[in-house]
Formats: sequence, structure tokens, C-alpha cells
Amino acid sequence: MTREAALLVIVLVALALLGLLAWAWWRRTRRDAGLVPPGGDLPSGAAVTGVFPSLYVATTRHGEPLERLAIKGLGFRSRAEVTVTDAGVAIDLTGRPRIVVTVDRIADVAQATVTIDRVVERDGLVRLSWRIDDATIVDSYFRPQDASARALADAIAGIRHPNQTGTSS
Repeated sequence: MTREAALLVIVLVALALLGLLAWAWWRRTRRDAGLVPPGGDLPSGAAVTGVFPSLYVATTRHGEPLERLAIKGLGFRSRAEVTVTDAGVAIDLTGRPRIVVTVDRIADVAQATVTIDRVVERDGLVRLSWRIDDATIVDSYFRPQDASARALADAIAGIRHPNQTGTSS
């Protein structure tokens, strides 16, 4: 086989792989198109408990940290600011509309070590489990930049109503 033929085979294989990746992501976005994160603002009287500059890592199916969801606005890693108030959590991702997870939507909060494409030291991530709609719980992962993961997890846990039950996985 000549060098030109070998190069042509490599280019064709690379193009085929890129096509498969694009097709898979397109199918994933179609599958998750019905999942729309809640937007808007927190109530005007909400008392801020803490503001945590973070790295938003991923949103996955609940209890499946390696199954990324392609939710509009939550499909890719980003810098974020997580604002915890007594009314809920506001997530401001760079270049995206604000996502507001009210207290009644929070299912659980915990620390984690691994999620899709990110492994950190033990309990270095915060896993926020929340209801994106009436029937679907998702897990969003954050890596706080200026505070510990424990501080963010505790701040969110502190606003949950006592009658909310956790969803361990």
C-alpha cells in the first residue's frame, strides 16, 4: 500500500468516527429534549446563605454518574456561580440563562468523587439531586473553587425542609 492510500484510509476512518460521534450526540439531544431546566429568578425576599464560585461538571441520570444528559444549557462543563438562598439554589453558568432549583425540587445533596469525565479526591464534588420535572430526578455535579465541597453541600442541606426525604444511591 502506498503512503497516499494509507493516508486516505486514515482520513476516511477519522471522518467516519467523527460522523458517529456527531450522530450519537444528536440522538442524545433528541432523547433529552423534553427535559427543560427551570429558569427565572428566586423570590425577591430570598435570603442569601452563600455564593460559591464553582466549576459545573455535568448533569446525569439520577444514580448513574456516568450517563450524561444532553439538557439544553447543561450539556457541557462551564464555570458557574451557585447561589444558595432560603428559597432554593440559583445556578448561573457562563453564557447561559439562570437555572433556579427551588427548595421543593431538591431531592438530595451529597458529596461525590466521580462523575462523567471527572475524578477528584474523595468527596471533592457536590452532587445536587433535583427534580427537573414531576417525574424525573437528575444529578448535577459541581466543584467549588473558593470553598470546600463540604461547605457547599452543607449550605444546600441547610435549606431543605425537614420533611424532605433523601434519595441515597
